[in-house]
Amino acid sequence: MAKRPKPEYSSEHYINRELSWLEFNARVLQEAEDPGNPLLERLKFLSIFSSNLDEFFEVRVAGLQEQVYAGMAPQDYGADGLGPAEQLAAIGPRTHTLVAEQYRVLREEVEPGLAEAGIVRLRYGDLTRDQRRAVDKQFKASIYPVLTPLAIDPGHPFPHVHNKSLNIALLAQPIGRKRAQSLPAVVQVPSVLDRVVIVERGEGVLHYILLEDIIVEHAKDLFGGFKVLRSTVFRVTRNTDLTIRDEEAEDLLETIEESLHQRHRGDAVRLEIAADADEDFVELLTEALDLSEIDVYRVDGPVDPTALMRLHGLDGFPALRDEPFVPRVAPAFASGDDLFAVIRQSDVLVHHPFESFGSVVEFVERAADDPDVLAIKLTLYRTSHPSAFITALARAAQNGKQVTALVELKARFDEQNNILWARSLEQAGVHVVYGVVGLKTHCKAALVVRREADGIRRYLHLSTGNYNAVTAKIYTDLGLFTADPAFGEDATTLFNLLTGYSQGEAWNRFEVAPVSLRERVVELIDRERRHAEDGKPAKIIVKMNALVEHSVIDALYAASQEGVEIDLIIRGSCCLRPGLPGVSEGIRVVSIVDKYLEHTRIFCFENGGDPEIFLSSADWMPRNFFRRIEIMFPVLDPVLKQRITDEILQTILRDNVKARLLQQDGTYVRRRPGEGEEVVREQLVLESVARQAARTSKEIETPFEVIPRRSPDAAEQWQAPV
Repeated sequence: MAKRPKPEYSSEHYINRELSWLEFNARVLQEAEDPGNPLLERLKFLSIFSSNLDEFFEVRVAGLQEQVYAGMAPQDYGADGLGPAEQLAAIGPRTHTLVAEQYRVLREEVEPGLAEAGIVRLRYGDLTRDQRRAVDKQFKASIYPVLTPLAIDPGHPFPHVHNKSLNIALLAQPIGRKRAQSLPAVVQVPSVLDRVVIVERGEGVLHYILLEDIIVEHAKDLFGGFKVLRSTVFRVTRNTDLTIRDEEAEDLLETIEESLHQRHRGDAVRLEIAADADEDFVELLTEALDLSEIDVYRVDGPVDPTALMRLHGLDGFPALRDEPFVPRVAPAFASGDDLFAVIRQSDVLVHHPFESFGSVVEFVERAADDPDVLAIKLTLYRTSHPSAFITALARAAQNGKQVTALVELKARFDEQNNILWARSLEQAGVHVVYGVVGLKTHCKAALVVRREADGIRRYLHLSTGNYNAVTAKIYTDLGLFTADPAFGEDATTLFNLLTGYSQGEAWNRFEVAPVSLRERVVELIDRERRHAEDGKPAKIIVKMNALVEHSVIDALYAASQEGVEIDLIIRGSCCLRPGLPGVSEGIRVVSIVDKYLEHTRIFCFENGGDPEIFLSSADWMPRNFFRRIEIMFPVLDPVLKQRITDEILQTILRDNVKARLLQQDGTYVRRRPGEGEEVVREQLVLESVARQAARTSKEIETPFEVIPRRSPDAAEQWQAPV
């Protein structure tokens, strides 16, 4: 791995990563503001906005605060030149503005609209006599036994408030003693109970009350002999980024398991509290939590609106949601022919969520039961619960096959799930490994080794996304099935690297991080620059989640200056400034935020008229290039290459409904159709393309088992690369 070069331009040529990420979340908020979206979809985006912001504070803001207050060095120095204190100073005002707008939209637009449509949030005082009687009964039977009142006095120090738990702060006074000192206390709202309590349900009617409103009304029952004078709802966000030294861990699984307990006790980084909270509550909490005024977010509405995501998942009210889409089976698999025979005949590209993820599940399940399959190897970064992959791997091991699973224990916020999967697989006889010391394994690969009449053959599935049947319905990703021997050799080398001591530097098709991926990307960009110098066709189209690495940005700047036309489709953070005179005038940056999370990583290089297309698990970020095992692999089939360029990339670049264009100053402007211009919403076009392809292939019924659908929570639905 070559030494990372220094930025070639002054700091003004780069956008700060954290501020760019906030603008991404602002685009999520725009979807909640958009009256063209159905009301429950707008509510969903409000929830996603909050979930994204939680992780931003838990990881990014927490890291900056550690740098300021504890003198810790950052993992990566930003080319924009802003120090941690300067970044925090810029983050605070922008975030307060966004949160205020979020609650305005909820309070003034979404909640009134839902109420008009029959979905009504009630306060306790709004309940009818019968509703109140039912709620009171439910409190006594199901809520009261779970609550724990915590006094705060010399004998009871301020309690530890868990990360992201919802709490009620109150002041209580002995009954009949008006001059007696009022005493503070805290009651945690139990996370094991549903916050959305439905009090009436009927045709076109859904009335609900929030759990904390019920508890506040009955708080006096928790303090016998006391009356509650005042109360407020609050929530604390803590530093949850785990610091794990792989090289010092004797047992990585046990080390991570122990480290997970740190999440509940990390330093506080944010306080959310009801807007009408008295100032003495704010003073009590900020002093106890060691927070500053800028860390306090007064919200005029429910604290932590992610709970409202449950409304989106309830049955009924179809007019308030997007029209559901059923993924089609990829045409290559629609005939129901033997899956291995189809892949052996030609490479197959599957585009999720427009085409069914069932083909990926079937690939592993058939391998588990096929007597001719000798070995299965698979990487697991994030998977769903329940997971067909876990079940299939366990069954394969029980069937006597050689089964290896690389389970990445350090996948952020999925550590506990992956620990459970790892133990389950080990008990079933699967050989479980945790990867290379000091690196996260983020690549997505499944290798099947099969005995056939003409010898041993390797079948391979490579993907831009996870082996997760839930997110495959809501993330856009590409998967490639191939039996190409060169790919198979590379996959074997990759798994040898992950499970043994192989250096893995002799690659046929793969480019691997942290070995050579960054260098190869820069080389490909520079090749386009040279083609432009020589008057040959030169163009770059890239689609990914984030662009942060300054050495790649510098290569793009250099290519632009030689006339290379560059289109960057970047959903999240982008540190490149487009349109700078003499530097990046030929670069356009597009971001699309829509019903599906844009997760695909595609790198397309014109190459003088002989285009090369690559797919990858990696964004162009320092962590992907230097601290993760990632792969980039080519798409070689001409038909598949044309499909990626014409059907996918060009459709995205034509979007004038959900696309936003990055400006020089780091802001984004929404594209609108010009006069006489066709209206193009890329994701709806691709849904239509999938339907038409299914009809053309004369698909009668899916040859794959349908994966049950459930409504994921906001955090699971949209995990931004913070």
